[in-house]
This record gives sequence, structure tokens and C-alpha cells, in this order.
Amino acid sequence: MKPHIAFLLCSTLLGLSACQKNAPPAPTGNGQYSAQTWVLPAEQGSLAPDLARAPDGRVLLSWVKRTEGRRNVLQFASYTEQDGWQSQPRTIAVGNSLLANAADTPHIMATPDGALWVQWLQTLPESPSGYDVVLARSKDGGMRWEQITRVNSDGTAAEHGFASLWPVGEDALGVAWLDGRAKKPAEMPMEHAQMAHMHMQGDMQLRANLFDLNLSRGEDAVVDARTCDCCQSVAVLTSKGPLLAWRDRSEEEERDIAVARLQGTVWSAPTLVHADHWRVESCPVSGPAMAAQGDQVVLGWYSEAGGTPLLQLAHSSNAGDSFGAPVVLEKEAATLGRIAMGLDTQQAWVAWLRETSEGQTLMLARYTPDLSKRLQTLEVAKLGAKGMASGYPKLAVGQDMAWLVWTDVSNGVPHVKGARITR
Repeated sequence: MKPHIAFLLCSTLLGLSACQKNAPPAPTGNGQYSAQTWVLPAEQGSLAPDLARAPDGRVLLSWVKRTEGRRNVLQFASYTEQDGWQSQPRTIAVGNSLLANAADTPHIMATPDGALWVQWLQTLPESPSGYDVVLARSKDGGMRWEQITRVNSDGTAAEHGFASLWPVGEDALGVAWLDGRAKKPAEMPMEHAQMAHMHMQGDMQLRANLFDLNLSRGEDAVVDARTCDCCQSVAVLTSKGPLLAWRDRSEEEERDIAVARLQGTVWSAPTLVHADHWRVESCPVSGPAMAAQGDQVVLGWYSEAGGTPLLQLAHSSNAGDSFGAPVVLEKEAATLGRIAMGLDTQQAWVAWLRETSEGQTLMLARYTPDLSKRLQTLEVAKLGAKGMASGYPKLAVGQDMAWLVWTDVSNGVPHVKGARITR
């Protein structure tokens, strides 16, 4: 993980439109979709959004609000198409040590018993660069968050983050995260010792654990002993159990996407989705996106293996045991990546960012569930920001529609914005 990933999201929205861009005709009966502004309860100063569907159909939105004095407030709200936003924003946590990070955002999830779970990063006062993964659970719809625990229990001043969540039964949770406990400062001359934390030796690990309704933990499992330092992980629930995807890191510095499945209490050995052979010496800060329904899994990722920015998609019909040949979503210099995915019975959804000298564009496309045909392409929003400043869009899908959130900025103040994608 690199210090530069803590940049704030500060993208500038120039407009929201439903215009299509080079969209192939949709097959008869599918119809064309458009993007409409989705007014959110997040106020000015909000950033780092997350979006998830609850088992009861609600859409859950979380975000971090930056206040005066640089205190961060983690908030959430829930939404239904029938009733709109169900309450005023509710506060989960407040503090200067609550980390607002453009690449490593908090995550929210609901389990079938109705409980809410939220994960975020907490900086360590005694360490200039260390931080922990924190997990909280609310049994009353988010009114109180009395139970808080640190997901990583090593107690070291190392970097931990880029977590992903999945439900376990009715009232428990699985968490996977990148864990830097094996990374140690390089030995340096005494006059440079204060810089040792910037030159780490050792490998970043991908670890996972389960937490019950009282946040009691199981035993940590090392899913991958050598991963990319600062790329997102993602977990989905399939017909065969939890499936986890992340960016692997070989001894030859090839950083391709790997998956593993939790089989009972044991994780399967990591396998590559596709051997891109992308060799890069530094972390690209670009993890995979994935969605699943039963046996069907769709996965998307960014690569520069051929020298040109490339977004690829792959489909699995056996719950992630194997994936078909990749489908090229986009391959050109303007491809920025930062992909988000969703899947329903009618289509696969994918959102991503493009960047030119004029700024960034938030795009969305629909495919058939098996990715064999692109149905439509939408230009959702124009952003004036460049590079890491725009962060990562988040996508959730429902019955024949989708919701999309990202971060805007006005007069230097960030503001989470949203769109509903409907027919």
C-alpha cells in the first residue's frame, strides 16, 4: 500500500446525461435504459461512498463526511424505490483517526437477520503509516453501533485494508483484507532510519476470517501469502459458497487477478482468472470487480499487459471454478478503469472511468448475463478531475434497474452524487 492512495476524492461533475455513446442496438425486448439524477442525503463535504443491496431489497449507502477541524464522520442511509430515503443520515463513527481514502473506502452490508455491518480504516496514533481494519455491527437498524472490533488482531503498526465482506448464514459475516504484518522496514544507515517505513521488505498477505453476531472471531486464514500491496479485493456469494478475487503478485512481479473459494472452513488454492502476464514494479491501485447469481459469476479487471490500458470481463457458469476467455470492454489510452459490476437475471452491468485531457467520464454498459453480447453503452457523467482524485464508482442492481454513486466537487468541496439507471 502506498501513501498516495490516501488522496481525497475531488472530482468535478460537469453534467449528467442519458445520451448513448457508440451503443450497439439492443435486441428486441430488452429496451434501452437511461440515467436520471438520484438525489442523495449525503451533504456537501461527503466522499468515499459505498453502495449495497440488503436482503430485504433496500439500497444501503454509506459515506464519509469531512467536517471542520478535519474530523471525519462515517454516515449511512437506506433507500427503497417505493418510499425513497427512509430516514435522515445516521452516524456510525466520528474521529480524526477515521481514515478517508480515495481507493480504500468503508463498506456496508446487511445480513438476513436484519443487522447492519460496516467496515472502515482506523489510523494508529503511534504510527505515521499504520492503520487497522475496523468492523462494527448494529442490531437496531443503525441507531446504535455499540460493538466495534479490529479485524486484524496482530497489534502491529502495519498497514491493513482493502477489505471485502460477505454474509455467513443468517447472522454472521466473513471479511477478507490485505495485511502488512509480514512487511518490515528495510535496514538503512542510521542517518536515514526515519525513512525506513517508506522502504518496506516482505510481502503483503491476503487474510480472511469469520465473525459471529457478537463480533467474536474465528481463526485467521492466509488466502494468499504474496499479493499486490494496494489493490481492492472483492467477495461474492455463489451457489458453491463465498468466492474471493484480488490482484496476485508473482515472484516475477506479474500482477494478474486470482480467485479462491471458501470450502467449508478451508480456502482453495488461488487460481488465475486469466494469465495477462502484466509485469509492473509498483502497485497499480486497481483491483477487480465481481458479481454473482447462483452459478453465474461475472468479473472485470484492468490491465496494461500489452502496453495499452485495457478493461476485460470474464464469465463463469460454474460459480467461479473456471472462467471463459476474456471479453474486451475497452482498450485505448483513455481507459482509466476503476471498475464496478452488477448482475441480475436479465443483464450484467459494468461501470468504469475514462480520462482524456478534458477530464474524466463515468461510463456504464450492459451485457447479456454470459457477456456474449453488449446491449448498450451510456455516458453517465462528465468529471473534471484527473488521476486518483475521482476515486472509484460504486454500483448496485435491483429488479431491472441499477443505482450508481460517485464523488463530485464544487468550489473545492467534495459531494457524493448518484444516478438511477432505468428504462
